[in-house]
Amino acid sequence: MKKLYTRVSIYSCLCLSVFISACKKDFLEKKPQGTLSETTLANKAGVNGLLIGAYSLLDGVGGPTASVGVWSQSISNWQYGGVASDDAHKGSEYGDQTDLELIENYTHTPVNPYFDGKWVALYTGIQRANDVLRVLTKVEAGALTDDEALQIKAEAVFLRAVYHFEAAKMWLNIPYVSDSVSFENNNYQIPNTESVWAKIEADLQFAATNLSELKSDVGRANNWAARAFLAKVYIHQDKFAEAKPLLKDIIDNGTTPAGVKYALVNYSDNFNPSTKNSAESVFAVQMSVNDNAGGDNGNLGDVLNYGAGGPANCCGFYQPSFSLVNSFKTDPGTGLPLLDTWNESDIKNDQGVASTSPFDTYTGTLDPRLDYTVGRRGIPYLDWGIMPGASWIVSQAAAGPYLPIKHIYYKAEKTTTSEGGGQTNSNNYTMIRFADILLWAAETEVEIGTLAEAQKYVNVVRARAADPANWVKTYIDNDDPSKGFTNTPAANYKIGLYTNEFEAQGQDYARKAVRFERKIELAMEGHRFFDLQRWDNGSGYMADVLNNYIYHETHIPGYNYLYMNGASFTKGKNELFPIPQVQIDLSKVNGTSVLKQNPGY
Repeated sequence: MKKLYTRVSIYSCLCLSVFISACKKDFLEKKPQGTLSETTLANKAGVNGLLIGAYSLLDGVGGPTASVGVWSQSISNWQYGGVASDDAHKGSEYGDQTDLELIENYTHTPVNPYFDGKWVALYTGIQRANDVLRVLTKVEAGALTDDEALQIKAEAVFLRAVYHFEAAKMWLNIPYVSDSVSFENNNYQIPNTESVWAKIEADLQFAATNLSELKSDVGRANNWAARAFLAKVYIHQDKFAEAKPLLKDIIDNGTTPAGVKYALVNYSDNFNPSTKNSAESVFAVQMSVNDNAGGDNGNLGDVLNYGAGGPANCCGFYQPSFSLVNSFKTDPGTGLPLLDTWNESDIKNDQGVASTSPFDTYTGTLDPRLDYTVGRRGIPYLDWGIMPGASWIVSQAAAGPYLPIKHIYYKAEKTTTSEGGGQTNSNNYTMIRFADILLWAAETEVEIGTLAEAQKYVNVVRARAADPANWVKTYIDNDDPSKGFTNTPAANYKIGLYTNEFEAQGQDYARKAVRFERKIELAMEGHRFFDLQRWDNGSGYMADVLNNYIYHETHIPGYNYLYMNGASFTKGKNELFPIPQVQIDLSKVNGTSVLKQNPGY
C-alpha cells in the first residue's frame, strides 16, 4: 500500500494539548489556507485518502517534525526500546545527540525533546484515525457499500488502538482521545488519570470482529492483525487467560492479508526489503523508496543507524551492546543458551584494535542469529564485505565494536531498495511477526503452568534458528562478495532444542528461558525495554537487569563510555518515560494542568 504524506493531510489542525503543540488558537479561529473541508472529503475517495493518511503516520514521519529530528519519532523504537535497554548503546561519539545520551543513562527529564517528538507523532496518528471516523459519518448514503464503510471504520479504529498502545508503552498514564473530541466541542483537554487499557481493548475487539481476513493492499490490517494486537495488549496487563485462546487461534488459523497462513520463514528474510510481507509478517509498517516522496516513505526515522563504512556511511548510532552479543553464547554440549552465566565473560572482540591489525574471531559456540543481528569484526556483513571493525565505526572508544544489521539492505539490491545516499530504504518495520506470537504463547503457557506446551513453542522458534539454511556463510571470495556464499558457516554455530528442562526444572526456569529467547530472537527490534517493563510489575526486576547491565558495560577495558559513568536505573521511576513538559503546560485549564506527570519526574 503506497503511503501518502504531502498529498493527504489532516483536514483541520486541532489545537489539542495532547496532539500538536505547534498549533495556535488564533490560527484555528479562521479557515486554514490550502486545506480540504469535511464536505470535500465526505466521499469515497476522500475518506479512503484520509485512511491512507492515518496509516502513513505509523512510521512517525509526515506529521509535525520534532526539534531534534524525525529519528525521535521512529516506529522502530530504536531509541526507547533499544538504547534505553540493554540491547544497544546510543553509538556515535560522546556529545553527539546529548538528549539521547540522557535517555541511555536514565537522567532524562520531561523537557527532553525526544519525548515530545514521540508524543506528537503518536497523537497526530490518533487524530488522523479519528478524522476518518468523523468524515465517514458524513459520507452520503450510497457512496460506499455497507461493507466498504465497515472496513474503513474498522481499520481506522484499529489504527487508533495501535497509536494509543504505542503511547501506553511509553508513558502508561495517557489520555485516550476518541473521535468525539474536537476544538469545536471544547472537550480537548483530556486528563491522563484513568486507565486506557479497556478502551484500547474495546477498539481492538471491534476491529477483530469486523475486519475482513483478506485485504487488497498488503499493508492494511486484517482481522488476524487486530487479534494479535489484542493478545499483545492482554499480555502487557498479565491477562494470560484471555490471551491464550487468541494466540492459539492465531497460531492454528491466522493468515496474512493476502491469505497466506502464518509461518516462520528464513530468519534473515524478515529483515530483507526484497522478501518483506512474508508469511511471518503479522503486521508491518510499509516502507518504500523511489516513489516520488523524496525518501520520506523509506525508514526515515532510522537514518542515523548506519556505520561509518559499508552502506550509507552514516552516522554510527544504535550500536549493539557487549552484553547483548554475550547473550548469543551457547553451551558447547547442548547448544542451549547460558541463562545464568552468559555475561560472565565477553565474546572476543576487536575493541581498541585497528582494522589494519591482525584479529582472530571468537571460536566458542554461538547462536547463529547473532550474525544476522550484529555486525562484528571478521564476519560477512550481508553482501557488503567482511566487517573490518574500527574503520566502519565512528568511535570505538565511545560506542563499542559492533554495528546494527537488521535494518540494513543488501548491496546487490541497493538501487531498488534504497534512495539518495542510501540512508532511506524500503525495509519494512514489522511490528508483530509470527515468532512474536509463538513466544507470547510460550510465555502465556509458563504463567498458566503448562510448561510442556511452553517448551514446545520455544522449540519451534529455536528449530528455525538451528536450520543451517538460516546461518551466515563465508564468502566464495572475500575480495568480491558479489560472487556469493559458500556452504561453510561463518562462525562456530551450535544451537539445540530443549528436551524436558521446562518441566524438570520448574516454572522459574521456564520463565527465564522464554524471556531469554525473546531477548535473542527479537534483539535490536525495539522491544526489549518494553518487555522488561511488563515483566517488572513493581518487583524491581527491570532495575536489577539494567543496573547489572550498566555495571558490566562500564567495566570493560578500553571502553570509555563517558556518559554512562555514574548511570543508574531508578526503581519506581525509570520503568516509564516522563510526560513531555510542553504537553503538560499546554493542558492547563484555569491555570491548572490537566495532564499529570509520571512518578519520580
